[in-house]
Amino acid sequence: MTNNKLNLNNYKQEIADLYTRRSVNYDNSAWHLRIAHLLVEYAQLTPGQSILDIATGTGMVAIEAARIVGSTGNVIGIDISSGMLEQARQKVAELEKNNIKLNIEFQLADAEALDFPINSFDQILCASAFIWMQDIQTALIHWAKFIKPGGIICFHAFADTAFIGGIIAQKVATKYGINLEFSKPTGTVEKCRQLLNASGFEVVDIKIDREDSGYISLEKAKLMWAGSSHPAPGQYPNPLSHISLTELTQLKVEYDVEIEALNTEEGVWNDVTTFMYWVVNYSSQNI
Repeated sequence: MTNNKLNLNNYKQEIADLYTRRSVNYDNSAWHLRIAHLLVEYAQLTPGQSILDIATGTGMVAIEAARIVGSTGNVIGIDISSGMLEQARQKVAELEKNNIKLNIEFQLADAEALDFPINSFDQILCASAFIWMQDIQTALIHWAKFIKPGGIICFHAFADTAFIGGIIAQKVATKYGINLEFSKPTGTVEKCRQLLNASGFEVVDIKIDREDSGYISLEKAKLMWAGSSHPAPGQYPNPLSHISLTELTQLKVEYDVEIEALNTEEGVWNDVTTFMYWVVNYSSQNI
């Protein structure tokens, strides 16, 4: 699949294609629906606000936000996946058929190359996509231009202990001299705080959510292995693509062995610790 309307580099094109493939079934995920709702609730939006939803996907956050800000406010949702945006627009069209009018717009755009007027938004939201930015700090500095001084950014970050498949993949990959970053750059509160402060923001509040942590089946845990065919957050090409097929096959065998060792009568424990950050742009003059 291709995305001809944006001039994306190879890393971002892989992500766009991945999520376009996932778009038809994306809303079947109760987890995505729940954390999107939590982020909107946490943001404490008010009528009349102007909101930017980054990596809007199928519009889960954007549509709920638009209901809150009302006709006097507005929401723009951006994404690099045309397939995801198609689903979002279809959802809005269905609402309009039922006479539910929302002041909302979806745009195909790269979150790290936006072109909005300075100080356009009261809040910027980003649900579960922060780790996909190619350069997180540069992205934050870029976003600071578009949010009003004193404006809010709310986003999710995942703990570096989250998602057992990724944790075990990281562990076995190190045996081959391979570093998989995944959630490491934002995986602790302190790392995120330092990153945000260096980018011109002040952390006001942090909510830690562990509700989705729990046991999963051994089969499901084994299926979390993505190998070299899946984009690696913040890394291109996927570091696993540098090794031979023989080594990759052996790495998968070792992954399965490690997962099996964690299996209990209840299954394999899967930590899903999510941090939600409420941060303020404290710059007296935007960057």
